[in-house]
Amino acid sequence: MSLDQQFNEAAEKTKTFTKRPTDQELLELYALFKQASVGDNTTDKPGMFDLKGKAKWQVWTDKKGTSQDAAKEAYIKLVEELSAKYL
Repeated sequence: MSLDQQFNEAAEKTKTFTKRPTDQELLELYALFKQASVGDNTTDKPGMFDLKGKAKWQVWTDKKGTSQDAAKEAYIKLVEELSAKYL
């Protein structure tokens, strides 16, 4: 199975979690997903009052320089770890 297929399956698997992961786990999933699918964050930083948007923007920006393939592998690994807790 190709890396892209594994990545897509992992993304679908997150939708089957029976419990909600922690905020930090969700942010990490978000950052790895965005880095894997889009690449480095080139968007403008959200405004001062958008706390959720700023948190998401920051974790994605922290992944800057990570290749898309490396981010896909890390995402797949994280989903497998979280599956043990939330499925």
